[in-house]
Amino acid sequence: MPTQTSPASHSLPRFEDAEPLGPQDAEFARDIQAVLKKHGNLDRFGLVLLHDHFSVDSDEVLVETNDPQARTLHVEVEKKGETKHAQPSQWRFVADSEETPTAQSYRAPYKAQMLCLTLACEDR
Repeated sequence: MPTQTSPASHSLPRFEDAEPLGPQDAEFARDIQAVLKKHGNLDRFGLVLLHDHFSVDSDEVLVETNDPQARTLHVEVEKKGETKHAQPSQWRFVADSEETPTAQSYRAPYKAQMLCLTLACEDR
């Protein structure tokens, strides 16, 4: 049976309680900007406010699709093994103890938070 994410293992606040980026984070933001610039990734990566709206089981993943004609984004929960969406679009840094490498992966300091694919209008 899948395990559900919990505040103890996940420790993300609800959106309403999450502290947004503010003036007190200016030095942090400059440091992140410098690292991104050093590695040529200023136009590739940015920041997001990590938060929870609801729990996601360990065998599930958030999937973002979009409809360019309607200019809308849609986020749904799908089973990891059943989703057709394979392009990660958001990641979260994790402590070494949280990331378990598989035979196909190496120990990365992050895990995918969301997958993404364009949703064609006719596929709805």
